[in-house]
Amino acid sequence: MLIRARTIKSGSGSGKAVVCSCPLSLLGGIDTATGKIQDGECESKGLSVAGRVLCFPFGKGSTVGSYALYQLKLNKKAPSAIINESAEPIIATGAIISDIPMVDGVDISLLRTGDSLFVNAEDGSVDLPDVVERHVVTNIVRNKGRILLLLRSSRVGSYRGLWAGVSGFIEPGESEDAAARREMGEEIGGGKVKLLRKIEPQRFRDSDTVWCVHPFLFEMPERTIRIDWEHEAFEWVAPKDVSRYPTVPGLQQVVYKLLGE
Repeated sequence: MLIRARTIKSGSGSGKAVVCSCPLSLLGGIDTATGKIQDGECESKGLSVAGRVLCFPFGKGSTVGSYALYQLKLNKKAPSAIINESAEPIIATGAIISDIPMVDGVDISLLRTGDSLFVNAEDGSVDLPDVVERHVVTNIVRNKGRILLLLRSSRVGSYRGLWAGVSGFIEPGESEDAAARREMGEEIGGGKVKLLRKIEPQRFRDSDTVWCVHPFLFEMPERTIRIDWEHEAFEWVAPKDVSRYPTVPGLQQVVYKLLGE
């Protein structure tokens, strides 16, 4: 899987990822003598960043953090590269003076500690060779304030027994719009529907797969549908009640963003 990024400090670096889902201070947050993370809020506390790709949303704390990164470099305990969601001056300055490749604009939630990463800060990319990205559509169907949830059957290949919208893979050469319409016909029998909205793709990580979900919102004038073999049951629920159901990854977020609630 290849992720596009913005170059902060040019160069390239590779190694296993060390991920902190919270902002990180390099001054006090990492032991410059050992390279081990000390920040108690970081789930990777105790791991060394030496020769690894350090991934975190953004830096925090004192501007001396730039020199803490430089000290890591002098002690040969520096990361091979740095990935941020949003670079700020402390980390960027430290990467530049320490000659450590750095990029930002990457969704850290898609990365896991232990991932093999190759950071190419020359062309602005991050490669995850062991992770696959799959493109799917998810249609949220609404009628009179309620939305349709479908219970995935035991015959489908993934997420059996979980609730979902009208969803499916985008076939090679097929547009997401065409895929959305096709899935409506296959999974609930089509019928008269009106496309209300589509939003930018949402990405969710599950094991070694990143699901790139293309969300659509459709309105139906009635609640009569015909489900196919992929589903065992359906319910029309209030959007606020989606959280009560065991759903496929990211469904609640997709509903929230489509409805603007």
